[in-house]
Amino acid sequence: MSGLSETERAGCKKILKSMAKGDLYSLSDTVTNKMIVVENAAEAVETVISFSKNAEELLRRKKVQRDLIFRYLAGEGVAMPPNSEKHQLVQRTLELWSPVKDETKERHPSQTPTDSANEKAEESLSTNVNAEEGFDPLVLGKQFCLWFFQILNSQNVSLGQQPQDWGPQHFWPDVKLRLLARAGSEQMEEFQGSELVSLRLLALTRDERLLLSPNLEAQGLRALASPHGLVLVAVAGTIHREAACLGLFEQIFGLIRSPLENNSWKIKFVNLKIRGQEALGGTEMTAPALTYNSAELQLLCS
Repeated sequence: MSGLSETERAGCKKILKSMAKGDLYSLSDTVTNKMIVVENAAEAVETVISFSKNAEELLRRKKVQRDLIFRYLAGEGVAMPPNSEKHQLVQRTLELWSPVKDETKERHPSQTPTDSANEKAEESLSTNVNAEEGFDPLVLGKQFCLWFFQILNSQNVSLGQQPQDWGPQHFWPDVKLRLLARAGSEQMEEFQGSELVSLRLLALTRDERLLLSPNLEAQGLRALASPHGLVLVAVAGTIHREAACLGLFEQIFGLIRSPLENNSWKIKFVNLKIRGQEALGGTEMTAPALTYNSAELQLLCS
């Protein structure tokens, strides 16, 4: 019997399910010394987990490639530099699964191997962040980004994840999206209304197979609140498709509480700026920083 916790089992399953079938069967042969013949991929996943002493041993296997772990972490809302080595990704994954911190369940709702994961993510955006005197917009900004990029990235089938609850319900009916893309030429798209905005953002991950990895460290994340209840969250990050890093993005969200829906935060506007590799000209890709300063964000608040 393996010594994996429920959280580790759920995480390892996600990673193993994203492996190529040939690699998965080969890994099953390795861990069982070819003593067990599996009939299908689901059996292979269970066998590998059952015959692994612990999560670290499983993650360090040669067949569990670096890119699989990188994509898993990005899907969980954990930003890692694109040039991270495998041992760093393994360490970060083990930290993510560690039960030491209580708040990890709140910050990473998908860790809970139950169907209530999405409800917990919703709660973390409403009941857990109150607009009282000690309200910190940066705490809300980080929670929001973990939640938003996790459910958006889960729509990308190449991650091998169960798609989470994406849709117009997370936006105000009159939400606006401005999408500026610089890859060779410059393209500007504008959309209005919760249905159109949610579909255009969904197309990035579901149809274009992109993966957005936010940098939630100090230089990649800013948040500020206006006296009128609008909270601005600005975040920078890298864009990937499979193992390739395609460029950088900067995204600004305007969030306002909805008193009719348990005071949960909903998205009022989104400005998304994408720069492809060729438009970057030697910019540092590992931990992208925001180019917006506080004064520019204040203007959006007014």
